[in-house]
Amino acid sequence: MSISAAQVKQLRDMTGAGMMDCKAALAETNGDIDAAVDWLRKKGIAKADKKAGRTAAEGLIGVAADGTSAVVVEVNSETDFVARNEAFQDLVRTVAEVALGTDGTRDAVGAATYPAAGKPVDEAIKDAVATIGENMSLRRSAKLAVPAGVVATYVHNAAADGLGKIGVLVAVETTGDADAARAFARQVAMHVAATSPLALTPEEVDPAAVAREKEIFAAQARESGKPENIIEKMVEGRMRKFFEEVVLLKQAFVMNPDLTVEAALKAAEKDIGAPAKLAGFVRFALGEGVEKEESDFAAEVAAAVKS
Repeated sequence: MSISAAQVKQLRDMTGAGMMDCKAALAETNGDIDAAVDWLRKKGIAKADKKAGRTAAEGLIGVAADGTSAVVVEVNSETDFVARNEAFQDLVRTVAEVALGTDGTRDAVGAATYPAAGKPVDEAIKDAVATIGENMSLRRSAKLAVPAGVVATYVHNAAADGLGKIGVLVAVETTGDADAARAFARQVAMHVAATSPLALTPEEVDPAAVAREKEIFAAQARESGKPENIIEKMVEGRMRKFFEEVVLLKQAFVMNPDLTVEAALKAAEKDIGAPAKLAGFVRFALGEGVEKEESDFAAEVAAAVKS
């Protein structure tokens, strides 16, 4: 089949592999991007799937909290310029505040009443399109709550208070000191912004992702020519390392890399004054998973694709 320049670029952005390697991977997998990523990883050419690099949408992430609960919302726009518009910032901030009074699902937030307009949030956003002069939409939202404790928020690349490119919520369940728990939860939220874990615990990692990693590690190990019983032990070791990299509680804490997040939580209990549990986290990065067509890459790779 014919492999397009856009496919080569997408695979290169996701893996960091060379153009010719990307072309070969796509040819071997009939143009299936995800299969091509696995093919490159099995060959040891690519280290990981960088799907976060496929971001394209503009706009803002907004967060709001009221102690034992917090929300994060993403409102998209057509250009980054609008994110600096005070009217748009007020819109996103208000949507986040409205979301606190809902269950946090996208449909519930969209249907909730926007106070200044007296109409649903989705309708208020449509009305704002005419004022701000650009298409906008509420893309997604999420909420975390605990019966006792705190839910802390953190915004990275902040454009204004509570607004930015990455928004994180971290819930700590405890009956101890709320200020100490919030301070620790905010540190964990900063950690989550930096490391983008896949899950809170190993058990919560997507089983399909676990199976995929095992398959890739086994293929890499077989390249060494070692017997199956040794390969099995090698895969077990690699999977332990994988969980340390992608599971929040198992990751080295960015504030103190000598401790895991789990161990740092245990240490924080001294200041909190009671047992504490990390009850959950949410991380929104602006535009993640939204793809945009590329039109300026063909000249760079045309020769490689046609050869």
